[in-house]
Formats: sequence, structure tokens, C-alpha cells
Amino acid sequence: MTTGSTRPQPDQLTRSERLDRLPFTRAHGKLLFGSGIGWALDAMDVGLISFVMLALAQHWQLSQTTLGWIGSIGFLGMALGASLGGLLADRIGRRQVFAFSLLIYGLATGLSALATGVAMLIVLRFIVGLGLGAELPVASTLVSEYSPRAIRGRMVVALESFWAVGWILAALISFLVIPASDDGWRWALAVGIVPTMYAVVVRFGLPESVRFLEAKGRHEEAEAAVRRYEESADIPAPAHVVADQPSGEVTPVDDAGPRHLWSAPYRRRTAALWAVWFMVNFSYYGAFIWLPNLIAAQGHSLVRSLEYTLIITLAQLPGYALAAWLIEVWGRRATLASFLLGSALAAGAFGMLADSATTIVVFGMCLSFFNLGAWGALYAVSPEIYPTAIRGTGTGAAAAFGRIASILAPLSVPPMLALGGQALVFGVFGGAFAIAAVAALFLPELKNAALEETV
Repeated sequence: MTTGSTRPQPDQLTRSERLDRLPFTRAHGKLLFGSGIGWALDAMDVGLISFVMLALAQHWQLSQTTLGWIGSIGFLGMALGASLGGLLADRIGRRQVFAFSLLIYGLATGLSALATGVAMLIVLRFIVGLGLGAELPVASTLVSEYSPRAIRGRMVVALESFWAVGWILAALISFLVIPASDDGWRWALAVGIVPTMYAVVVRFGLPESVRFLEAKGRHEEAEAAVRRYEESADIPAPAHVVADQPSGEVTPVDDAGPRHLWSAPYRRRTAALWAVWFMVNFSYYGAFIWLPNLIAAQGHSLVRSLEYTLIITLAQLPGYALAAWLIEVWGRRATLASFLLGSALAAGAFGMLADSATTIVVFGMCLSFFNLGAWGALYAVSPEIYPTAIRGTGTGAAAAFGRIASILAPLSVPPMLALGGQALVFGVFGGAFAIAAVAALFLPELKNAALEETV
């Protein structure tokens, strides 16, 4: 290396730089798969309630308003869970919160199978939401902080793609189990207790964030974690350990908190991020929580409605795959905005043209493809735009604000249906996606940037 170069020597790299230089290894694969299983279980739980709502409408003779509350109450819990989970992740660790959230929602979902009435089910769904809301931003933050710089966006989108796996599992379970008996919905929910067992795997099988450990002064643990990843890549550790020294203005750990999200360096990105989260949550959950019921309302049977929804759900996987590729080619902002625009067009087409089995499936798959690709890009962007000290808080706060829309969306569908039918419902969702696409253009582009350079 020439004398005038500013490029750090191998023995001058910080721990974060050492992680950034690594290729994708078995250790990264273990982290991604381990976190992804938790993510898939989360999606399975959210998906199950949308199918259970269709069964409860028939077995308990529930009104659309009551069904709306059953669909929305979990998102109220998710809003609180995301906010609290993000704060706790910056204080006690990503892994701890991840494991505890799995335990909470797994137990509550299992107990939901024993619900004797609407009130009991609503209370348990709220508790389920607390756990679900805490898990998602924490898991994406953990994966983002371990991912090498060159493939960080792709790894987070890959993590988010496990959502499609979980939703497909929910659709399969519902298709095979719910129609089998009057208590089929109970057996479907009983499967949701699986996360309680997986919480043990997360607690003892996944690593804690190196950046979190350093921020808390736990340098020996941080060094041991980095060396495990270096050993996995057959790259020797440097002779001298260099502490991380992020460039730019850094929020001190002791002073970090939600108020810093709206300080001068972060105000614009926080506003844009919150707008995207709100609009995407409103449209996604408004559409997909009600989708089986909306299909059934067109005269299709319970079994046929579940079958169509399962086929539509399968389109999520290629949506994630394309987003994972584009996010490192086009960049975060362009990928997110493009998939949101595609979602807007697909929602409008579904509302205006989906009046037969073929058009329901075709336009439903388009909506599923673009919407879930946008989700993948959004989860890749969110942890990157804040420094370590407030990364969990910032990601959790954006998710929590988005969950407010998740609460409103299922409740808004019945009055919109009464006022203007399916065309109005999906027209509104399409408009929300379009607003999100514009807001995404105000986010910073952080392709191939180190996390410490995103301050």
C-alpha cells in the first residue's frame, strides 16, 4: 500500500470494519436462518388470524365490525411491542428481546386456541401483538449489524423473505385444518405455540450484536463474537484490537433515546421513514387481513377462498427474490420506491378488475409480489439510517408508528365496503402505496455504506 493511502491496514481495523470485510460464511447463514425461523413463525401467527376470522364469521356469526376488532387488536399490541422492544434492545440487547418476544406471543397464541368467546380472544390477541411487535424490528437490527457491508441490504431482505414462508405455512395450515371441523380454527391457532420452544434456540444459539456489546463496554464478548465470524471465513484476527470510533456526530449511549430521532441530523429521515411505515402498514394489513373474507363475499366457498389466498401468497417469494437482487444493484431508495409504485398499481387493478376467479388470482398475485418486495426493502433501509446507540429505538419507533395504521386498517374496511365496495377499498390502499413511494424518495441512499457512516 502506498504511503499516502488512508485505507486502514489489516491490523488497524475496528471490529465493525472487520465484520464488514468478511464474505458470507456459515456463521452468517446460521444467523440468517436462525433469525428467519423466528420471523416465519411471526408471519405464520399474523397470517393465521386472517384465516381464522373467516371461520369465526361463520361459526360464531360475528359481524364485520367485530371481525375488524379481532383483526386490529393485535396490531395495537404490536405498536406498543415495537416501541418497547426497540427501547429494550438498545438497553439489554437484541438477542434477549428477540427470545423474550417469541416466548410471549407463542404462549398467547396457544392460549388463543382455548378462547371461549370474543372478549377472551381479543385480550389474548393483544398479548400476542406485544410479542410480535417487539420481535420484528429487533431481529432486522441484529441481522443488519452482523451483515458485511456489500451484502447488508440483501441479507435483511433475505430475512424478510421468511415472512412469505410463514404466511404460506399459515395458508397451508388453514387450508388443511380449518375446514376439517368446527374446531379446526382452534387447532390452527394451537400450532402457534411453537415459538415458545424456539425462544430457547434464539437465546442460546444466536449471537448478541457486536456493536451493542461495544456500546455497553463489553469488549471481551464483542471480540469473541467477531473472532467466531472471522474463523468461519478462515480470516485471521488482527494482532492488535482497535476500538470502534464511528465518524461524524455520534449520540452518546447514556443520552440516547426517542427524542434524538427528531434532532437535526435525523429529523428528515425519521419523518420520511415513519410516513412509509404508516402507509405500507395501512395498505398491506387492510388488504391481506380481509382478503379471504373479501373473496368469500364474492360468492366463493370457505375452501375456495382459502385456496385462492394460498395461491396469491405464493407470489410473495419471487417478490422478495427480485428485491434482494435489486437492492444492491439499484440501491435502497430506488428499489423501495419502485416496489411501492408497483403495489399502488396492483391495488388499483385489484379493486377495479378482480371480479372473477382468474382476475382475483392474477391481480392478487401482483399485489402480493410488489407489496412484499417493498416490505423487504423497507426492513433493509430502517436499521441503516440510525447510529448504534439509537438503532433499535429508531427502527422500533418507525414500526410502532406503522402499527397505528395496522390498527386502523382492518377497522376501516367495513365502512369503506359499505360506502364504495371493493373498488373504494383498494383505491384507498393504492393511494396510500403511492404516498409511501413519494416519501421513500426522501430517505438517504446508503448502498454500500458502513453503518457507522450513516450518522
